[in-house]
Amino acid sequence: MSQAQLAGPDLSDSYVSLIESGKRTPTPVVTRLLAERLGCGMEFLLHGIEPHQRVDTGLALRQAELELCHGDPVVAAGLFADTAEAASDDSATLAAQARYGRARALEAQGDTAGAVEAYERLRQEVAAHPERLADLPLAVALCRCYHRAGDTLRARDLGREALAQADRLGLDQGELALDLAAVLAETEIDLAYVERVLSATSLPDAVDREPEVLSLWRAATAAVEEEDSALAARLTADAIAAGRPARMAVRYVRSAMRWAWAATVRPEDADLDRAVEFAASAAGILSRLSPGTIEHARGLVVLSRVRLRSGDEDAATDLAEQALGLLTGVRGTVPAMAHVVLAELALARSKDGGPALARAQELLADPVASVASFVDRESARLWREIGDLWGRAGAPEEQMNAYRRALETVGVGPRGETPPGPAWREVVIPAGSAVPAHLGVSHESRAG
Repeated sequence: MSQAQLAGPDLSDSYVSLIESGKRTPTPVVTRLLAERLGCGMEFLLHGIEPHQRVDTGLALRQAELELCHGDPVVAAGLFADTAEAASDDSATLAAQARYGRARALEAQGDTAGAVEAYERLRQEVAAHPERLADLPLAVALCRCYHRAGDTLRARDLGREALAQADRLGLDQGELALDLAAVLAETEIDLAYVERVLSATSLPDAVDREPEVLSLWRAATAAVEEEDSALAARLTADAIAAGRPARMAVRYVRSAMRWAWAATVRPEDADLDRAVEFAASAAGILSRLSPGTIEHARGLVVLSRVRLRSGDEDAATDLAEQALGLLTGVRGTVPAMAHVVLAELALARSKDGGPALARAQELLADPVASVASFVDRESARLWREIGDLWGRAGAPEEQMNAYRRALETVGVGPRGETPPGPAWREVVIPAGSAVPAHLGVSHESRAG
């Protein structure tokens, strides 16, 4: 069909040529007219996909999202990849959404390098086609991944970039704001924004609706088997919506615990009443969503630390002991954190904090306790605190051994072949402090 034949008596062939070249966007009336003459639907003419295909692709995306949120991230990554491949010839936007889902699934299964590569490719795609995906969620995700991989400079650049976008938009509520708050708290880029988001967020409905989610998921699967895609899409959307309050609550907890813990580092500059409020909210949510788990214990330890800083030593002791009661047989950073709090309590009462510090070191020394870079960072900071407390206890040899372990945990010393860039500085030297002369930055001097 020539341009003149397609134009017919209603349009000019030059106008059709401009539409074909992308220099004109047809109105809905013209689009309907062209679709009739071409013998296709408006959906196909606009997007290259028939309505039923869009429903099927959207359903596949929702099913992969359900698998990511409530199932196996490895399976979810495969589903997102299959959906991206199936949608690539039909809808660039749906394909981009599927690739974004796959990147999130890679991150969820611990493949940080694979997730970074996928997110970076998506950012390049967004730069060329901003209509396909939003850039802000990608910047937040990359900030989180780079921080966990140990590239703190890149993480902070991305975090500040994401924060600038959020400030321009006035964004301080919702899932994306909580995601950004969590990563800003983790990297300690802007705790003021974190506090603003937590204050603006009404306390999430921390009710475990997992049985409802799974029931809707099973019903959606049955609808797929009966080839009722529209019903399956509705049921899958309902399942995702049912799980949203719990996901919001988890994001709130992460941000609140990070903010409260950061407030205990410099209590003289912090709003400890607000820290108690946030930590208590986080611990309460975890007691309802994840009772008896390591994360629940972590929430109790954070609240214990905040109570200690605010002067309520009895409550701090009770909370730390409650946490340890949930951690019988568990090794790693969380039980070590509890023992560090107990050691600090003992020293505050002019008692011997050595046994608690020795137990914390024993729990941290487990080689299984540090299997990922972001866990190593947390362990390193804990080793530094242990060193500080040994110093208060008048044990300089134990103090230096703890500081040495802090450095080794981030790759400086016998366990590391090369210096990890600036990562060791934020572990050993508090933010805003000068580098002591005896902590030289050269490869040759770091053993000393």
